[in-house]
Amino acid sequence: MAKAGGNKSIAYLAALSFFMFSSAVSASPSVRGAGDSRISAEKIQSRLNEALASVMRGGEDAGAKHLETIEAHIWQTYQALPKNDLGRLPPKGVRYLVHNYFAREHGWVIKGLEPLGHQNANVSAVHDLSVLQDKAPALVESLLEARRADHGLSLSDMVAMVAALERLILDESLTILEAAYRLNLFTPEEPLSELDLHSVLQSYLLLFKQGEKADLVNGTRHRQYKNLISNRGGQLWNQMVDFESDAVKNYGFANTHKSNPFEQQSYSFKAASLIVEGMANSYGKWQNQECHEMKDALMSMDPDGTGRVPLPMFYSQSQTDVYHFSESTDYLKQVGAYDGSAAGGPRVRIANYMLGPSNCIASSTYYSICCISECESLLNQLEAKVQAPTASPSRLVYLVREMSSSTVDSHRELPDVLVDKLQSIADHHGGDVPLHGRLFSQWMHHAFPNECPFPQIAEDVAALDPRTWKESKAAASQEERAKIAAQAVDDVLSQNESDVASLADNVAAGLLWSDDDQEVGKASVPELQWTEEEVLHAHDGSSLKLGTQKGGLFGSLMRWAFQGALLFSLLRVLFNWQDSLCGGSSKKKAKCEDYELPF
Repeated sequence: MAKAGGNKSIAYLAALSFFMFSSAVSASPSVRGAGDSRISAEKIQSRLNEALASVMRGGEDAGAKHLETIEAHIWQTYQALPKNDLGRLPPKGVRYLVHNYFAREHGWVIKGLEPLGHQNANVSAVHDLSVLQDKAPALVESLLEARRADHGLSLSDMVAMVAALERLILDESLTILEAAYRLNLFTPEEPLSELDLHSVLQSYLLLFKQGEKADLVNGTRHRQYKNLISNRGGQLWNQMVDFESDAVKNYGFANTHKSNPFEQQSYSFKAASLIVEGMANSYGKWQNQECHEMKDALMSMDPDGTGRVPLPMFYSQSQTDVYHFSESTDYLKQVGAYDGSAAGGPRVRIANYMLGPSNCIASSTYYSICCISECESLLNQLEAKVQAPTASPSRLVYLVREMSSSTVDSHRELPDVLVDKLQSIADHHGGDVPLHGRLFSQWMHHAFPNECPFPQIAEDVAALDPRTWKESKAAASQEERAKIAAQAVDDVLSQNESDVASLADNVAAGLLWSDDDQEVGKASVPELQWTEEEVLHAHDGSSLKLGTQKGGLFGSLMRWAFQGALLFSLLRVLFNWQDSLCGGSSKKKAKCEDYELPF
């Protein structure tokens, strides 16, 4: 077991090292970032050396374990995505998998990987991400080379890609932490008491929440603002304090064996950095509790359990309600949350609203934190079972019957209309249903209406970007909301008068339903809102084959020579480490036989 794990980790790190090491060599001594965020070539190389050395020691270090954790989280989705002729992921599949991992594990929507609005045109790729172009330009070049050659990425490539991207994004958290030190009149070189550490971490969270608007320079203004917020107290401040206190306790518990119980506890900048990385990784799932509460509030306004709230009720919260929804109808239409086809007036689709950009809270230079999609988790369950890009309708019906969500129980019978629609999707594709297509997303919306959004084709994908709706651009005026809510009262009164008149006529004619008839009426399924447009999110337009690179023979030879030299340098470092670690005693050599380099 040790041998397999060691070789696997080294394979990941070899791919990661090629990406990151080439970035370090090709970049200038300091690679451009946003604001003061810079990553030096020496720092990248140092991190790489530490990670590789930890694997050569047996893979017990957290860095090596994290690579294995990433693989455990993505391999089933990787298996289920369509591949090119080499059995590797093409660019669309790479984009899908990277977005899915960060959205599911962290609640991060990375800038450049926002939802596509079910469009085929203008699909951005991973190499377009600003975080990579700013901080790892050589990695971008490597991805472009792979794309030109129709080479694709293997599973170990994807693990390395996700780890590199995660590392680059988390480095921004360390920039904010350094600012939190300065704003509280500390320096990263001095150890902090636990009380001072809490103060710095609270500042970090305030700056993080403010996003790109945060002032990282004016310490006096920051301390005044923090004192004002803390003196007011309130639920949000108390929750934030509890979150950072729990992070400190978790760090203390994990490092109990390293602390001296007879000395006063102090925290280095490295310790604070590890705590902050844990907070950054878990913040999305922590704040998602509020998303669940908001969803419950919306579902309480859904009169018939279809996952849609009448628009007037959406705007009609009382002063005592926790949530007051204010998004304009224009915003709701652009993000796919507005359903104007419903009988009885327009409604708001709960799942679409929950995943809309107005519910993204903190927004940093490179990503926003948004509500975590329950639908993606449901699809991941199907991917784990199917482990292929397509499945037969009968298999999917069986699997979905056994699935549950926060609002749907397992072991249920699906309505015939849903079973028929699934068969129609299979007929459209020649027999099987693609898991990563718009039509199946539409089917999942009707199977799980409170979790899966309706896949409306967006007129402008920019509407799904949180940056588009800054400065309260999504909100409707108070007059507009009041007008719609007042109209609802008139409609209800008018409907009640009509119902009373209809009831009187039916009584007079003896046409009232029996109890059995009423049950039949309740069991009837309304006609599904359905459109036939198909978009395959993870499929490239044609079968990919290994081809020649563009740019001429000389340019190709130069690129391969440059990359080969980098790889040779890396291998020499690896073999030197193995020789130094495995030399000497026979016991040491025997241990290292379990960690031979897989080259």
